[in-house]
Amino acid sequence: MPLLAGFVFGAGGVGRAAVSGTTGSPTIDSSTRAPKTIYKFTGSGSITVSAAGYVECLVVGGGAGGGGNNGNGGGGGGSGGYVYVASYYLAIGTYTVTIGAGSPGTNISTGVSTGSNGSYSALGTLVAIGGGYGMGFTMAGGSGASGGGVNGNGAPAVAGGTLIAIQGNAGAGGTNNLGGGGGGGSSGAGVAASAGVGGNGGAGTSNSITGAAVTYAAGGGGAGSTSGGTSGTGGTGGTTSVAASNGTANLGGGGGGTGTVAVGGTGGSGVVIVVVG
Repeated sequence: MPLLAGFVFGAGGVGRAAVSGTTGSPTIDSSTRAPKTIYKFTGSGSITVSAAGYVECLVVGGGAGGGGNNGNGGGGGGSGGYVYVASYYLAIGTYTVTIGAGSPGTNISTGVSTGSNGSYSALGTLVAIGGGYGMGFTMAGGSGASGGGVNGNGAPAVAGGTLIAIQGNAGAGGTNNLGGGGGGGSSGAGVAASAGVGGNGGAGTSNSITGAAVTYAAGGGGAGSTSGGTSGTGGTGGTTSVAASNGTANLGGGGGGTGTVAVGGTGGSGVVIVVVG
């Protein structure tokens, strides 16, 4: 999913950036992709560039919470936005790193509830949008939410951030037969529910920036009366007797929807990864 146009290729003999320090205690790995160094932020902080140049980077927003529905299936939460740039220019200076939180589903005792939008992640002004929340309805299965704010309930980007139009895909609709739709993911739309069965969340995106293939930003599964939807790193949808699960931390997946008198799944938090050298 999206590369940032205009920053993919180096120009004028400009080389790779150099980093002189960080805050926020990122994981620093100089061996897996030697001679390159991997800075993986799972909490907010900063990175200081001492020599201007190009880096490889991945920014994933926080996933949204799944919807809840007492008796009918709630929709899955959308994934966080996904932004990968193979060669991104950084001038000398200190850049704020923001890690978006995954949003919780809403606790209900009766009726229906929605989850809440995930929060954005950012490397300076390069922003990955938070996921959109899953919904629940009284007479039909809840709708799955958009991943990466592509439409519907997507959380907006931070003011001043670099605009990347497409960071995710749409969620799917529910049915009037107790099925909630799947939330959108970074590589695919959510799947519509069928009778009694929650829709799967949209597919995430595999990326090997850390040296091993990892799937990021999958949509949460919708809930159903007989079977909940599933999806990659997104939360699995619940049923009328089984609670939803959460998106995995630092992978940006959406939370699963629930059909119980319970809580929709919490979205997974985001991540920022910068590779230098």
